[in-house]
Order: sequence, then structure tokens, then C-alpha cells
Amino acid sequence: MELLSGIGAEWWSRVLAGFSRVPAVEPDPAVLLAVAAGAALLSIPRATWRWFGLFVTFVHELGHAFAALMTGQMVKGIRLRFDHSGEMRSLGRGGFPAAWAGFWGYPVPAVVGAALILAAFNGWAGAALSVGALILLTALVFIRNGQGFLIAIACAAVSVLLVWFAAPKVAGYVAMCMGTALLVGAARDWLNVLAVHTKRRRNLESSDAYILYRRTGVPSAVWLTGFALVIAASLAAVLLAAVAGYSGP
Repeated sequence: MELLSGIGAEWWSRVLAGFSRVPAVEPDPAVLLAVAAGAALLSIPRATWRWFGLFVTFVHELGHAFAALMTGQMVKGIRLRFDHSGEMRSLGRGGFPAAWAGFWGYPVPAVVGAALILAAFNGWAGAALSVGALILLTALVFIRNGQGFLIAIACAAVSVLLVWFAAPKVAGYVAMCMGTALLVGAARDWLNVLAVHTKRRRNLESSDAYILYRRTGVPSAVWLTGFALVIAASLAAVLLAAVAGYSGP
């Protein structure tokens, strides 16, 4: 018991240490190229996307959950499946709160990805990884199915290990790589949901855009455009920060 207590105390001290600012990752072209290669390896090949895509789905559903909590709804649970599908159930008013929670799914991996990259550029990668680990651990209480629990515990375990073992400089590169992979994953998922509306309409009822249309009467195309704009804005924020950092004062 004392051993577990000691391990917990040490991990917590490393979580807190992550909130100390460290030298920022320099947006050097060679570094950016290496990060992009690592992110591409995670998010593009089918073999790796099969696993990394589960994390993207988890972030997607957590986006719905946070948006629901922001509007005073009660999150009843999150379900995740190995086929990259998922759902978040909440209890609360319809109208704007339901639409707000329904919107923040597909764009959220891009927003989180941009936040990780910007944190690395500004010396806060450790803080970003610490916050991420705490969120993923807390999210375990909302999981309501076996597959979802396996996915969530694996994501949480990786985040815990990163907090424990990643040195400050390594944390910066990890945050940049994960952030870039999340941006790519967000774009990939958006293309998938677009295909549902244009080619695979038999799966239409699984689309957030279609669900939002059913709830609000606003056409699915408007919601798809909104998702794309947030994803594009996240990418633009990263590119602007990289250019500003490379050009220097």
C-alpha cells in the first residue's frame, strides 16, 4: 500500500511540475518536418489509424460532453466502440444547449490539436500533457460500455506514462506530434462524415450534422461547413504561430 501511495505521490508531483514553463520548442523547419512525419505515421496509414483513430473518437465525444456541461446539461455517459463510432448521452433542455453540445464533436480534435502545438511553441507542453492526463483519467467515470472502457483506459495509461517519463524537451515534441496528428485526424473524420452525406447516405443517421438538422431544422450543409471552418481556423492558428516563431522578432 505504501508503494502505491508513493507512486501516486510521485506521479502527482510530476503533474504539478508540468505547470512550470520551460524553453519553447523552436519551430525550425527540420523539426517541423520530423513532427509532421511522426504525425502522418500516426494518422494516415490504415494500420496505425485503426488505433489512433480511437483516441480521436474519444476526444470527439469528450468535446460533446464538455459542451453539454457548459450549457448546464447532465452528462449521463459516453460509449466508444472499436469501429471508431461513439455517442455521448446527456440530460437537459433542447434548443440551443442541445445544438451547442451536438456541434462540438468533429471540430474538437482540431481545437485540442492546435492547443497542444501552441502550448509547445510557448513552453507549456508539460502543462498541456498534465491537463490532458487529468481529463482522460476523470473521463473514465463517464464510460458506459466495455469497449469504451478499454479504449479510455488505454488512452489514460499513455497520458499517465507521458507525464511520468517525458522530459520537458521531449514533452514539447510529443505535444507537437500529437497535436498535428489530431489536426489530421479531425480533417480525416470530416471527410468521412462528408462522404456519409454524399456517397454513403445509408449511414446518414450516424452523422452529427444530420442529427443537428433533425433537431434544429438547419440544413446539414450548414453544420458541415461550420465544422470545416473551425478545423480550418485551428490549422490557420498553428501555421501563423509557426511562421511568427520562425521569422522571429
